[in-house]
Amino acid sequence: MSGRPLISLSGVDTCLTSLKTCKTYINTGMDVTTNVALDLVENHNDLEEIKTMEEVMLEYAVMSRELSHYVQAVEETVNQIKKDKPEIVPNLRQLVMERFGNLESKNCNADLQRNDKVVLFKEQIKQMKAQFGIQLDAEEGPALEQVDEDVAVTQSQRKFICPITQEEMKKPVRNKICGHTYEEEAILEHIRRRQQHKKKVKCPQVGCNNKEVRKADLVFDEVLKRTIDIWNKRSQSTQ
Repeated sequence: MSGRPLISLSGVDTCLTSLKTCKTYINTGMDVTTNVALDLVENHNDLEEIKTMEEVMLEYAVMSRELSHYVQAVEETVNQIKKDKPEIVPNLRQLVMERFGNLESKNCNADLQRNDKVVLFKEQIKQMKAQFGIQLDAEEGPALEQVDEDVAVTQSQRKFICPITQEEMKKPVRNKICGHTYEEEAILEHIRRRQQHKKKVKCPQVGCNNKEVRKADLVFDEVLKRTIDIWNKRSQSTQ
Protein backbone atom coordinates (compact mmCIF):
# COMPACT_ATOMS: atom_id res chain seq x y z
CA MET A 1 0.00 0.00 0.00
CA SER A 2 1.58 3.27 -1.15
CA GLY A 3 1.37 6.66 0.52
CA ARG A 4 3.15 8.68 3.11
CA PRO A 5 3.90 6.98 6.43
CA LEU A 6 1.85 8.01 9.43
CA ILE A 7 3.95 9.77 12.05
CA SER A 8 2.66 9.08 15.57
CA LEU A 9 3.07 12.07 17.87
CA SER A 10 1.03 10.72 20.77
CA GLY A 11 4.19 10.26 22.82
CA VAL A 12 5.09 13.91 22.27
CA ASP A 13 1.68 15.01 23.52
CA THR A 14 2.18 12.98 26.69
CA CYS A 15 5.58 14.58 27.27
CA LEU A 16 4.10 18.05 26.73
CA THR A 17 1.51 17.38 29.39
CA SER A 18 4.25 16.40 31.82
CA LEU A 19 6.27 19.50 31.00
CA LYS A 20 3.29 21.75 31.58
CA THR A 21 2.79 20.06 34.95
CA CYS A 22 6.36 21.05 35.84
CA LYS A 23 5.25 24.67 35.34
CA THR A 24 2.90 24.33 38.31
CA TYR A 25 5.78 23.04 40.44
CA ILE A 26 7.85 26.10 39.54
CA ASN A 27 4.95 28.41 40.41
CA THR A 28 4.53 26.63 43.75
CA GLY A 29 8.23 27.10 44.45
CA MET A 30 7.94 30.82 43.70
CA ASP A 31 4.94 31.12 46.03
CA VAL A 32 6.83 29.37 48.84
CA THR A 33 9.86 31.62 48.29
CA THR A 34 7.66 34.71 48.49
CA ASN A 35 6.11 33.56 51.77
CA VAL A 36 9.55 32.83 53.24
CA ALA A 37 10.72 36.32 52.26
CA LEU A 38 7.63 37.90 53.83
CA ASP A 39 8.27 35.90 57.01
CA LEU A 40 11.82 37.28 57.08
CA VAL A 41 10.56 40.85 56.77
CA GLU A 42 7.87 40.31 59.39
CA ASN A 43 10.41 38.92 61.85
CA HIS A 44 12.97 41.65 61.07
CA ASN A 45 15.58 39.18 59.86
CA ASP A 46 18.82 40.08 58.09
CA LEU A 47 18.04 41.98 54.88
CA GLU A 48 20.72 39.93 53.11
CA GLU A 49 18.55 36.85 53.62
CA ILE A 50 15.69 38.67 51.92
CA LYS A 51 18.01 39.52 49.03
CA THR A 52 18.84 35.83 48.78
CA MET A 53 15.13 35.05 48.40
CA GLU A 54 14.94 37.52 45.53
CA GLU A 55 17.84 35.73 43.84
CA VAL A 56 15.97 32.44 44.28
CA MET A 57 12.91 34.02 42.65
CA LEU A 58 15.00 35.05 39.65
CA GLU A 59 16.40 31.52 39.38
CA TYR A 60 12.86 30.18 39.29
CA ALA A 61 12.03 32.80 36.64
CA VAL A 62 14.91 31.48 34.52
CA MET A 63 13.57 27.92 34.83
CA SER A 64 10.07 29.12 33.96
CA ARG A 65 11.33 30.94 30.86
CA GLU A 66 13.38 27.95 29.67
CA LEU A 67 10.44 25.59 30.19
CA SER A 68 8.07 27.92 28.32
CA HIS A 69 10.52 28.19 25.42
CA TYR A 70 11.02 24.44 25.23
CA VAL A 71 7.26 23.77 25.25
CA GLN A 72 6.81 26.44 22.57
CA ALA A 73 9.59 24.88 20.47
CA VAL A 74 8.02 21.42 20.70
CA GLU A 75 4.51 22.67 19.87
CA GLU A 76 5.69 24.72 16.89
CA THR A 77 7.78 21.81 15.55
CA VAL A 78 4.92 19.33 15.90
CA ASN A 79 2.47 21.72 14.21
CA GLN A 80 4.90 22.23 11.33
CA ILE A 81 5.31 18.47 10.86
CA LYS A 82 1.54 17.96 10.89
CA LYS A 83 1.21 20.70 8.30
CA ASP A 84 4.00 19.51 5.96
CA LYS A 85 3.33 15.75 6.32
CA PRO A 86 6.89 14.79 5.26
CA GLU A 87 7.57 11.42 3.57
CA ILE A 88 10.69 10.85 5.67
CA VAL A 89 10.35 10.95 9.43
CA PRO A 90 12.35 14.03 10.53
CA ASN A 91 14.80 14.25 13.42
CA LEU A 92 12.32 15.69 15.89
CA ARG A 93 14.86 16.32 18.64
CA GLN A 94 17.16 18.27 16.33
CA LEU A 95 14.33 20.43 15.01
CA VAL A 96 13.08 21.16 18.53
CA MET A 97 16.54 22.09 19.80
CA GLU A 98 17.07 24.43 16.86
CA ARG A 99 13.83 26.27 17.63
CA PHE A 100 14.58 26.24 21.35
CA GLY A 101 18.04 27.72 20.75
CA ASN A 102 16.57 30.45 18.60
CA LEU A 103 14.08 31.40 21.32
CA GLU A 104 16.75 31.32 24.06
CA SER A 105 19.08 33.52 21.99
CA LYS A 106 16.64 36.39 22.42
CA ASN A 107 16.73 36.23 26.24
CA CYS A 108 17.50 39.31 28.32
CA ASN A 109 17.49 40.08 32.05
CA ALA A 110 14.51 42.38 31.59
CA ASP A 111 12.42 39.29 30.78
CA LEU A 112 13.01 37.96 34.29
CA GLN A 113 12.12 41.26 35.93
CA ARG A 114 8.82 41.28 34.03
CA ASN A 115 7.85 37.81 35.25
CA ASP A 116 4.43 38.19 36.93
CA LYS A 117 5.48 36.43 40.12
CA VAL A 118 8.77 38.33 40.36
CA VAL A 119 6.88 41.62 39.98
CA LEU A 120 4.39 40.55 42.66
CA PHE A 121 7.25 39.41 44.93
CA LYS A 122 8.90 42.83 44.77
CA GLU A 123 5.62 44.66 45.33
CA GLN A 124 4.78 42.56 48.39
CA ILE A 125 8.26 42.90 49.92
CA LYS A 126 8.10 46.67 49.44
CA GLN A 127 4.66 46.84 51.07
CA MET A 128 5.76 44.59 53.93
CA LYS A 129 8.87 46.67 54.60
CA ALA A 130 6.77 49.83 54.68
CA GLN A 131 4.32 48.15 57.06
CA PHE A 132 7.13 47.36 59.52
CA GLY A 133 9.05 50.58 59.07
CA ILE A 134 12.05 48.96 57.37
CA GLN A 135 14.15 51.27 55.20
CA LEU A 136 13.55 50.63 51.51
CA ASP A 137 16.43 50.00 49.11
CA ALA A 138 17.16 52.67 46.50
CA GLU A 139 15.69 50.58 43.68
CA GLU A 140 12.49 50.01 45.67
CA GLY A 141 11.63 53.69 45.68
CA PRO A 142 11.41 56.39 48.35
CA ALA A 143 10.39 55.54 51.88
CA LEU A 144 6.87 56.38 52.94
CA GLU A 145 6.44 59.67 54.76
CA GLN A 146 5.70 59.59 58.43
CA VAL A 147 2.05 60.33 59.22
CA ASP A 148 0.14 61.00 62.40
CA GLU A 149 -0.37 57.70 64.27
CA ASP A 150 -4.13 58.20 64.70
CA VAL A 151 -4.50 58.96 60.98
CA ALA A 152 -2.45 55.87 60.13
CA VAL A 153 -4.67 53.72 62.35
CA THR A 154 -7.83 55.01 60.67
CA GLN A 155 -6.41 54.51 57.17
CA SER A 156 -5.30 50.96 57.99
CA GLN A 157 -8.70 50.02 59.36
CA ARG A 158 -10.37 51.29 56.19
CA LYS A 159 -8.11 49.09 54.07
CA PHE A 160 -9.27 46.05 56.03
CA ILE A 161 -12.94 46.56 55.02
CA CYS A 162 -14.34 44.95 51.88
CA PRO A 163 -16.26 47.51 49.76
CA ILE A 164 -18.90 44.86 49.04
CA THR A 165 -19.58 43.26 52.42
CA GLN A 166 -18.47 46.27 54.52
CA GLU A 167 -16.83 43.75 56.84
CA GLU A 168 -13.22 42.97 57.66
CA MET A 169 -11.69 40.79 54.96
CA LYS A 170 -10.59 37.26 55.78
CA LYS A 171 -9.18 36.39 52.36
CA PRO A 172 -8.42 39.65 50.55
CA VAL A 173 -7.71 39.68 46.82
CA ARG A 174 -6.26 42.68 44.99
CA ASN A 175 -7.27 43.87 41.56
CA LYS A 176 -4.08 44.21 39.50
CA ILE A 177 -5.71 46.86 37.31
CA CYS A 178 -6.98 49.40 39.85
CA GLY A 179 -5.27 48.17 43.02
CA HIS A 180 -8.44 47.85 45.10
CA THR A 181 -9.02 44.88 47.39
CA TYR A 182 -12.11 42.81 48.13
CA GLU A 183 -13.13 39.71 50.04
CA GLU A 184 -12.48 36.92 47.54
CA GLU A 185 -15.84 35.16 47.86
CA ALA A 186 -17.73 38.46 47.68
CA ILE A 187 -16.06 39.76 44.52
CA LEU A 188 -16.36 36.41 42.72
CA GLU A 189 -20.07 36.31 43.54
CA HIS A 190 -20.39 39.93 42.39
CA ILE A 191 -18.72 39.05 39.07
CA ARG A 192 -20.92 35.99 38.62
CA ARG A 193 -24.16 37.90 39.23
CA ARG A 194 -23.26 40.79 36.92
CA GLN A 195 -22.23 38.42 34.13
CA GLN A 196 -25.38 36.37 34.64
CA HIS A 197 -27.40 39.50 33.88
CA LYS A 198 -25.02 40.41 31.04
CA LYS A 199 -23.93 43.61 32.75
CA LYS A 200 -20.49 45.18 33.01
CA VAL A 201 -18.57 44.30 36.15
CA LYS A 202 -17.44 47.65 37.57
CA CYS A 203 -15.10 47.89 40.53
CA PRO A 204 -17.33 48.18 43.63
CA GLN A 205 -14.94 50.63 45.27
CA VAL A 206 -16.60 54.07 45.35
CA GLY A 207 -14.99 56.46 42.89
CA CYS A 208 -13.04 53.83 40.96
CA ASN A 209 -13.00 54.19 37.17
CA ASN A 210 -12.26 50.52 36.49
CA LYS A 211 -15.26 49.35 34.46
CA GLU A 212 -14.14 45.79 33.77
CA VAL A 213 -13.30 43.62 36.76
CA ARG A 214 -12.11 40.17 35.70
CA LYS A 215 -11.34 37.09 37.75
CA ALA A 216 -7.99 36.81 35.94
CA ASP A 217 -6.94 40.20 37.36
CA LEU A 218 -7.48 39.16 40.99
CA VAL A 219 -4.50 38.04 43.09
CA PHE A 220 -4.40 37.01 46.73
CA ASP A 221 -3.06 39.93 48.80
CA GLU A 222 -0.68 38.14 51.14
CA VAL A 223 0.65 41.37 52.67
CA LEU A 224 -2.79 42.71 53.53
CA LYS A 225 -3.81 39.35 55.01
CA ARG A 226 -0.71 39.35 57.22
CA THR A 227 -1.33 42.97 58.21
CA ILE A 228 -4.91 42.22 59.25
CA ASP A 229 -3.78 39.18 61.28
CA ILE A 230 -1.03 41.16 63.02
CA TRP A 231 -3.43 44.02 63.73
CA ASN A 232 -5.98 41.67 65.28
CA LYS A 233 -3.32 39.99 67.44
CA ARG A 234 -2.14 43.36 68.73
CA SER A 235 -5.71 44.43 69.43
CA GLN A 236 -6.40 41.24 71.40
CA SER A 237 -3.20 41.63 73.43
CA THR A 238 -4.15 45.16 74.51
CA GLN A 239 -7.66 44.21 75.64
